[in-house]
Amino acid sequence: MINVSNLELRAGARLLMDEVNFRISTGDKIGLVGRNGAGKTTMTKVLAGATLPAAGEVTRTGSIGYLPQDPQVEDMSQLARDRIFSARGLSGVVTRMRQAQEDMASEDDVVRAKAMRSYDRLEAEFMSGGGYAAESEAATITHHLDLPERVLAQPLSTLSGGQRRRVELARILFSDADLMLLDEPTNHLDADSIAWLREFLKNYRGGILVISHDVELMELVVNKVLYLDANRCVVDVYNMDWKHYLQQRDQDEQRRKRERANAEKKAGALMDQANKMRAKATKAVAAQQMIKRAERLMREVEPEQIKDRVAAIRFPAPASCGKTPLRASGLSKSYGSLEIFNDVDLAIDKGSRVVVLGLNGAGKTTLLRMLAGVARPDSGQVEPGHGLKLGYFAQEHDTLDKERSVLENMRSAAPDLQDTQVRTILGSFLFSGDDVSKPAGVLSGGEKTRLALATLVASSANVLLLDEPTNNLDPASREEILNALKTYEGAIVMVSHDVGAVEALQPERVLMLPDALEDMWSKEYQDLITLA
Repeated sequence: MINVSNLELRAGARLLMDEVNFRISTGDKIGLVGRNGAGKTTMTKVLAGATLPAAGEVTRTGSIGYLPQDPQVEDMSQLARDRIFSARGLSGVVTRMRQAQEDMASEDDVVRAKAMRSYDRLEAEFMSGGGYAAESEAATITHHLDLPERVLAQPLSTLSGGQRRRVELARILFSDADLMLLDEPTNHLDADSIAWLREFLKNYRGGILVISHDVELMELVVNKVLYLDANRCVVDVYNMDWKHYLQQRDQDEQRRKRERANAEKKAGALMDQANKMRAKATKAVAAQQMIKRAERLMREVEPEQIKDRVAAIRFPAPASCGKTPLRASGLSKSYGSLEIFNDVDLAIDKGSRVVVLGLNGAGKTTLLRMLAGVARPDSGQVEPGHGLKLGYFAQEHDTLDKERSVLENMRSAAPDLQDTQVRTILGSFLFSGDDVSKPAGVLSGGEKTRLALATLVASSANVLLLDEPTNNLDPASREEILNALKTYEGAIVMVSHDVGAVEALQPERVLMLPDALEDMWSKEYQDLITLA
């Protein structure tokens, strides 16, 4: 389905990988792995034809469904249901059938007769595209991805970021493509939806290439692994399942260590002997030959795997503030006749910890946007307290200017810092050299997360509003964030499906949406995290 020949990928001037060759065939269920910034997202964009490689060739056969980390839809007025049906070219037919049904109830005989003729023709076209069986299939997918009828009937513009991404995932799964390219498909899914998705992908008859930090998904689905080694700029291909891949990786690393140790021992002995011999003119040639042999031994052995660098995330002391730096009272939000939440009261005291829970679509992201001042409530108000300095992490990275560079985004977030200080912070988040000149829009999901967190660190905020801050991160970077949350001295309001993130937060209070119920935190709420 896809053949890759001599592929070269770059991020600006930085080489990501070179002379890469592999093939994706029918039945392949591939896990694409590597640290954040290694080029996984860039690779999937190239495979999907969304961007061009620096060099090499990618040939494709069959249909391809591509789920990027940040799906972009041109027509945000489109209904969610129509967006899903568009995967099989049925959205226009369904829309016209719906209109014909309305016209058949008209009191005008001409309109009614025309609608009946149109409906017969449209229904025939609908049936040729899979018809009611396809509609039933779409209903099954949307049900398991927690997309109820009220959401499907809404324009995309009224949906939360998580809902829009689930619509895009439903669209790709419904497409029945020969090959699906999925970049972090479990983002914004609750526990039941993740469990269903794992089984769906396991039984999918087409090919799959997936980027995911969900270990259980990889163990259940993957039968082949592509490992992007950012240190060597190569892609290692493992024709095995996830469990055996991990074992093979460990065995390969142990073998490299043994071979290198043996080579160093032999090369050291040769160098010692050469140093003794080259003092004598009669043995200088032999000594040079020994030196060359020692150097050749070290060149021929595979280098040890260099450990991936991890972002060093540490929040500085927050700016001083009053007892209650942020307060909200009587907040409500509706979209048309659909009420999201009503009469939300919340007081954020200095250094407090609050976790916001609720089912998908309950308004968690909307509430954080209101607290951050980027969205207005229908009623109620948000009152800043003395000395408030907000830091807002948006799950869709809305706080970043995608057109501006990494460095420019940081300078905007911390205008009072000197250039060397800004670059030092960026360096601790693994942005250095030419990386700081890249537009934020070309960064991978994990890199955008790191940049957004870097802007928070630079801001010295005393209240952090965090919306899914661990999404798109590799395990090592996620662990750094959790450790940073534990030691941060300011106040935090967090939305997260990540049990580990909530545990690291050690919340004092919980706010349940859409009912606006506030309670002291207890372990009884632990099971609700993944369901929220």
